[in-house]
Amino acid sequence: MRDRVLTVTTDISRRVTWLQQLVPGLLIAWVIALASQFISEHYGALAMLLALLFGISLNFFGDHPECSEGVSFGARSVLRLGVALLGLRISFDMIWTLGWPVVGLVVAMVPTTIAFGLIVSQFFGFKFRFAFLSAGAVAICGASAAIAIAAILPKDAKSEDRLVFTVVGVTLLSTFAMITYPMFSQYVGFNDQTAGIYLGATIHDVAQVVGAGFSISPEPGETATLVKLLRVAMLAPVIVVVSLLLRGRTDPATDIERPPVIPVFVLGFLALATLNSAMVLPEVLLTFVATGSQWLLLTAIAAVGLKTKPAEVLKVGRAAAGLLAVETLFLAVFVAVALSVLPLDVTSTH
Repeated sequence: MRDRVLTVTTDISRRVTWLQQLVPGLLIAWVIALASQFISEHYGALAMLLALLFGISLNFFGDHPECSEGVSFGARSVLRLGVALLGLRISFDMIWTLGWPVVGLVVAMVPTTIAFGLIVSQFFGFKFRFAFLSAGAVAICGASAAIAIAAILPKDAKSEDRLVFTVVGVTLLSTFAMITYPMFSQYVGFNDQTAGIYLGATIHDVAQVVGAGFSISPEPGETATLVKLLRVAMLAPVIVVVSLLLRGRTDPATDIERPPVIPVFVLGFLALATLNSAMVLPEVLLTFVATGSQWLLLTAIAAVGLKTKPAEVLKVGRAAAGLLAVETLFLAVFVAVALSVLPLDVTSTH
C-alpha cells in the first residue's frame, strides 16, 4: 500500500513539474495571441499573420531553457487541439444546402489542386513535403490547413521554416484575392450565387472569404461561407489519406517518426462534425468552441513563430513564392472554368 501511494505521489509530482515547465512558453505564446487579436479587432489587420510575425520577432524565447518546452508544446499539441475543434463548424446538412454540383466541384478541386502542386513543384525544385504543404494549404483552408498538414508530415531541419513561409504566403495571397476576386466575379458576369461559390472555392482563409463575399451582398457572403466550410471539411479525409501514404513510405528503421493511420486530432475533428450533424447543439456552445478554436490556433501559430529563425525562412526563397502563386492561379482558373459548365443548384443559404 505504501509503495502504491509512493508511486502515485511520484507520478503526480512529475506531472506537476512538467506543467510548470510548459507555463512560461505557453504564456508568452498566449500573450502574443492576445496582442494579435487586439490589433486585428481595432485596426483590421490579420490576426493569424500578426501572431506569426510577433512570434518570429521574439524567437529568442524559443531557445530559452525555461520557455522551450512550452513553446514546443504550443506548436504541436495546442495546434492539433485547435484543428480538432474546427469539426464543430462542419455539418452534413451543408451538402443538401449547397447541392450536389457544388459539392462535386469542391470534392474534385481539392485533390486536383494538390495533384497539380505535386507535379509542378518538380519544376521549382521542391520535393513532396513543401509541395503537399503548399498545395494543401491553397486547396483547403489556408493557414489552418497548413498547420494541420505540417503536423503529420515527417519532420526535418526545415519543417518549421516551410510552415512559416506557407502561412505567410497563403495569408498574403488570400488578402490579395479578397480584394481582387469580387471585382473579377463582377467583370466576368457571375450572378450573386455563382460569385459566392467562386469566392468560397478559391480564397484560402475563412476570414477573407467572409470579407470578400459580404463585400458584394449578403447572399454571396452566405454562399461563400458555406462553400468555404465544405472545403474545411475536406481537411479530414485528406489528412487520413496522406497519413496512410506516409506510413507506406516511412522506413521504420530510420529515426523519422511514423505517423499514425488516423491522427488523433483528425478523429476528434470527425467526431465533432458527426456530433454537430446528428443533433442540434446550443448556439452558445458552438460560439464558445469556435472562439476557443480560434484562440488555440492563434496561440499555436505564435508558438511556431517563436521557434522560427527569420534567416532560415528567407532561404525558402523565390521559388517557393512562385509555387504558391502558381497553385493559387491554377485553383482560380479551375473553379472559373468549372462554374461555366456546372448546373448549379444552391437551394438555400439560410
